[in-house]
Amino acid sequence: MPVFRSFLFAPGNHPRRVEKCLTLGADAVILDLEDAVANSEKVATRAIVVEALGRPRPCRGYVRVNALGTQWSHGDFVAVVAKGVDGIVLPKVESAADLQTGEWLLGALEREHGLPEGSIDLVPIIETAAGYCNIAEIARAAKRTRRLSFGAGDFTLDLGITWSADETELLPYRSTLVAQSRAAGLEPPIDTVWVSLNDREGFARSVQRAKALGFQGKLCIHPDQVPVVNECFRPTDSELSHARRVLDAFAQAERDGLAAIQVDGQFVDYPIVYRAQRLIERADAITQAARPH
Repeated sequence: MPVFRSFLFAPGNHPRRVEKCLTLGADAVILDLEDAVANSEKVATRAIVVEALGRPRPCRGYVRVNALGTQWSHGDFVAVVAKGVDGIVLPKVESAADLQTGEWLLGALEREHGLPEGSIDLVPIIETAAGYCNIAEIARAAKRTRRLSFGAGDFTLDLGITWSADETELLPYRSTLVAQSRAAGLEPPIDTVWVSLNDREGFARSVQRAKALGFQGKLCIHPDQVPVVNECFRPTDSELSHARRVLDAFAQAERDGLAAIQVDGQFVDYPIVYRAQRLIERADAITQAARPH
């Protein structure tokens, strides 16, 4: 079971940075062909990212292609669907048709290159008003899409929203993304980047907010952000200890014919038990993912 707490962006046209970012402890790295790469270098960068992701590495490797409708998008797909690429991040997805087009392209290219069909993940970024208003349809549009992601930079630009340090203006949009993901049977989504690199305390609060709202991880744009995200989205020893006490006590209660008890002064019934089980399963998945393969 893959663990996705941290997705670290890196510009695909800097081979040294690409090589380094793959070793920095992120659960997944996104080599960028879009915003971080100048138009004049986009085509040449495709070969760099394919070569990098074809080598052994300790994390999953994704490529952010250029948005559908741009002059580079089709060429990006054709060039980067290759062995070693775990997924495609598709920016500015605005409709179910956008995501279905991406899935169709991936399927055709997987067959052409002899890759297992459906093996390449497809992660849409919701970052426009149109995409937000069509989340329900987008979330159900592609079988290979397991999770959505949120891009607040372009989103706030599109809507004319001021992106503040406390991010209160993002709350309804983030909550909708989480709820729609759950309703569609997807994994919890991945939260937006934090762009104020000098505001480390603000970043830590943003990560905590994302976790509290139900996201499973966060997009990162600097290596220093990765350990903060990984630690925040890892269940703490205290949380795990409490979860185990809940499960042990509830198992005994069930044997005694009870389904509502108190543990550490907290009321416990089945929803609390299921939350405890989910917490332990996530901790086990993180431990398993960290082991050498």
